[in-house]
Amino acid sequence: MVFPERFSNLPEYAFPRLRTLLDSHAPGGEPFAMTIGEPTHPFPAFVTDVIAENAAGFNRYPPNDGAPELLASIAGWIERRYNVDLPSSQIMTVNGSREGLYNAAMALCPESKNGIPVVLIPNPFYQVYGIGAISVNAESIYVSAELETGYMPNYAGLEPETLRRTALAYICSPSNPQGAVASRAYWKELITLAEKYDFQILADECYSEIYRVDAPVGVLQVAAEMGADPERVVIFHSLSKRSNLPGLRSGFIAGGPETMARLSLLRAYSGAPLPLPLQMAAAKVWDDEAHVVANRMLYAEKFDIADEIFDGIENYESPEAGFFLWLPVEDGEAAALKLWRETGVRVLPGAYLSRDVNGYNPGQGYIRVALVAPKEEVRAGLKKIRNCIYSEG
Repeated sequence: MVFPERFSNLPEYAFPRLRTLLDSHAPGGEPFAMTIGEPTHPFPAFVTDVIAENAAGFNRYPPNDGAPELLASIAGWIERRYNVDLPSSQIMTVNGSREGLYNAAMALCPESKNGIPVVLIPNPFYQVYGIGAISVNAESIYVSAELETGYMPNYAGLEPETLRRTALAYICSPSNPQGAVASRAYWKELITLAEKYDFQILADECYSEIYRVDAPVGVLQVAAEMGADPERVVIFHSLSKRSNLPGLRSGFIAGGPETMARLSLLRAYSGAPLPLPLQMAAAKVWDDEAHVVANRMLYAEKFDIADEIFDGIENYESPEAGFFLWLPVEDGEAAALKLWRETGVRVLPGAYLSRDVNGYNPGQGYIRVALVAPKEEVRAGLKKIRNCIYSEG
């Protein structure tokens, strides 16, 4: 049997790759995972009650694009958060943002655009961006997002010929893994670039509600303020990080009318809508902000701990948002192995989240550390990292 060539040379996914690196070595202490971004803070207590109250809904096929109650709650949240009034027809629920980020490439990337279409991807990046591009036979252009560029990709610096072929541009703000936030000026420049070269911006904003000081500006609000083409921007959000509900698998996409019609048509054939009781719970969660504020405060405490522990470390950047540290090291893979063998702490080598471009991997000199565990466990883990990796510094 012959399998598609485009999937035959995928690099091993980050976490199996990490197991391959670490599991042949004994841990140097009690194992403690600081790898995956799986929130452990309490989710809103009312969630289970709402599911139970609506349990009869498990007996029905749910609406494919989202129950009216959930779409209304999401629309209300968008208006409160970004001062943008969207009709429910321009919002679609998905099983977590990853489904949406992948299907957006499938539904929106043209078959050709001045030749083979280009999909722009920040480097490092959330792996689904690259798979979406591969699935539509587009050319993936990985653009480094490093300290020198404020950890945001400089798409405006690309050659005009590349931009003329660009169909889609993925962007993550706040960024995973660096925790950088796209400024209003950055969004304006990117939207202007997209208008000039006629491509769509796919904005992954799933970490938007976990921030230190100021709420990250959203691309949808900037596009609205600029009077940009409503089809120019597509946003992706979920309850996984905002509300500590990764297992609920409740996310949404919002964009222009034609964009959403195309996504809705694809989902009618390929999507798996969220069960109705879970949609009813999600609606209540989008309506509530008190738990979001409390959640944000818990992360703020852990970032303060990190700033204290890594004070004085050269090139340490205190993240603006999200819940990861992007720590500079000489070699991420070597540092991860050293940490495991000497302390039992598991972290993710930055190179596993990045692609080599012309022999250079922008994640090579970093490790990603998730701050999702309880505060005192995080403090203990970060102290082990400081003492093990930076003891000579």
